[in-house]
Amino acid sequence: MTTATAMMSLLFDGKNLLGEGVLWCPRTQRLFWTDILGAALWSHTPATGATRSWPMPERLATFALTEDDDRLLLGLASQLAWFTFSSEEVTPICKVEADLPHTRLNDGRCDRFGRFVFGTKNDAPGLARCCSFYRLNTDLTLERLALPAVAISNSICFSPDGHIMYYCDSPTKTIRCCDYDTDAGTISNDRLFADLKEQPGEPDGSTIDSAGYLWNAQWGGHRVLRYAPDGSIDRIVHVPVAQPSCVAFGGAALDTLYVTSARESLSDAALRAEPTAGGVFQLRLPDARGLPEARFRG
Repeated sequence: MTTATAMMSLLFDGKNLLGEGVLWCPRTQRLFWTDILGAALWSHTPATGATRSWPMPERLATFALTEDDDRLLLGLASQLAWFTFSSEEVTPICKVEADLPHTRLNDGRCDRFGRFVFGTKNDAPGLARCCSFYRLNTDLTLERLALPAVAISNSICFSPDGHIMYYCDSPTKTIRCCDYDTDAGTISNDRLFADLKEQPGEPDGSTIDSAGYLWNAQWGGHRVLRYAPDGSIDRIVHVPVAQPSCVAFGGAALDTLYVTSARESLSDAALRAEPTAGGVFQLRLPDARGLPEARFRG
């Protein structure tokens, strides 16, 4: 195991309440992320330094690139929708868990076949495990995945060949994985991948690099961990804020690690100690590369 000596640098001091869902668009060379509690989509173009945001009609939990660079697939708090950049219009697709008003969408990512896999989060006190994982197929049909109920879905990502799906229920402090049939989309052999119970923080958003290693932002832990395919800790990267929330590889060579963070639930004293909480951080990695983000093919 190695520990990165270089501290991540601040890319953008957005002071997001809950920065999340970061991903890189190779075609446009832009970084996208969401401030869930701020109900806004953000983008940053490293080549020009241009940063902007778009207000959303409700909390934006997750999103995916599509085959059309003018359009994103949105995972809003209560529904899936399209967002068109040129018109700034949001077009609904379908409601999710309309019978559970205390839940909302949370983490999501496209599988290697261009289907959008996402989970929900229980916003009610007590964090009962009443939430699920779903898949939006390319024909826009929605199906529930055969995975255990969770309180806070997170860490959704896929192995380079698409045959393994990773996910977590954050409060359990474990990351799990399962076999994922890329043709039928069926799930089997659900199992433990990594146990964080003796580690600081909880597992939040993850991504997979080109070597099949999983990078996980650890909420409350001041760090990002890289896990080998066998679940062992390969590397620790320290983050200068307590609540890193999601990770993505980007840059022209996909060799820059980007990390979102959050200000929510931090005391005034904590915010004085870490004034860049809610910012986006970056670290160039000489020995790791990401994979192009899968796009929704619907």
